[in-house]
Amino acid sequence: MAGKTEKGTEVRTEAATLGALLGDDKANGTVPVDPASFDVEPLVQGVKVSWAKAGNVHVGPEGAKVPLGSLRIDVGASVPLPVTEGAPLSGAAAVAGHVQLAPKVEFSYDGSSVIAPDSAFLGLTGDWSSQWSLKGKAVAGGKPVRIPFAKLHADPVIQVGPVPVVVNLDLTAYVQVAADGAVTVDVKQDLKGGFRIGGSYTKAGGWKPVSTSDITSTPVQAKLTAAGKVKAALGAEASVGLYGAVGVTGVVAPYVRGEATVVATPASTVGAWKLYGGVDLTGWLQLQLSIFGTPVLQHRIPLGALHREWPLAHGDGAVS
Repeated sequence: MAGKTEKGTEVRTEAATLGALLGDDKANGTVPVDPASFDVEPLVQGVKVSWAKAGNVHVGPEGAKVPLGSLRIDVGASVPLPVTEGAPLSGAAAVAGHVQLAPKVEFSYDGSSVIAPDSAFLGLTGDWSSQWSLKGKAVAGGKPVRIPFAKLHADPVIQVGPVPVVVNLDLTAYVQVAADGAVTVDVKQDLKGGFRIGGSYTKAGGWKPVSTSDITSTPVQAKLTAAGKVKAALGAEASVGLYGAVGVTGVVAPYVRGEATVVATPASTVGAWKLYGGVDLTGWLQLQLSIFGTPVLQHRIPLGALHREWPLAHGDGAVS
């Protein structure tokens, strides 16, 4: 209590830390997020959500096919890429497909020390699978087009002794396409694998980012014509925090990248193309991680960017 004023008693409060809540308790675990607990906000027409859980309970058009504990988001109709000044794709190009996630919140805390915890971790891990297609004509111009198609929110609770630790999880699923030149593309791709993003704290080393992924892809069909470059990603941006304070933000973005070239001579015109699959994992730690009772971060710390790429297909021949 700070004192009394004309309006009554003045009280000053400050945000609690995990040290004040958990004391010298220890916690270490990974908690699956119930797919039924997600609030889903479709951002474009044609988005459908499916999930399944124990007891033969399933929701959505693909619910019976979805593994237990997974959440699937379908863009049932093609998502046309907007025709705007400076946009890299014409309206003739479209992306369609689905993303399937089995997210788990990973949390650890060691409050053995009096002033600050000995160690802590907050992050998101899980299995990823998706199938999507990009078809149409990409033309040069401007910045990449990014189209969010669904937002998801959940508040899983981790029990540490008698204390419930509320974890806030937000996901935004999106497609993003960039182009340079003029490429007619017809690509369909399957992706599967796992990922892990988060922040890890020790007394000796402070806060450090964690980012790993073993997502790989296989082309179902692939073809490029004309000349230029195109890169398309179907990804998800995730934010994980405690008690409403965002602590870790990460972006998981599997992609396909294509290059096509044309060489013209008086006798003929010859073209060649190459397709690559890849995954980008990026993100940052945030100031609000001060809730752990550790030294406050004065700026965002980038997650160590993870970039992996592999060849998918290639071709060449005369261009008519």
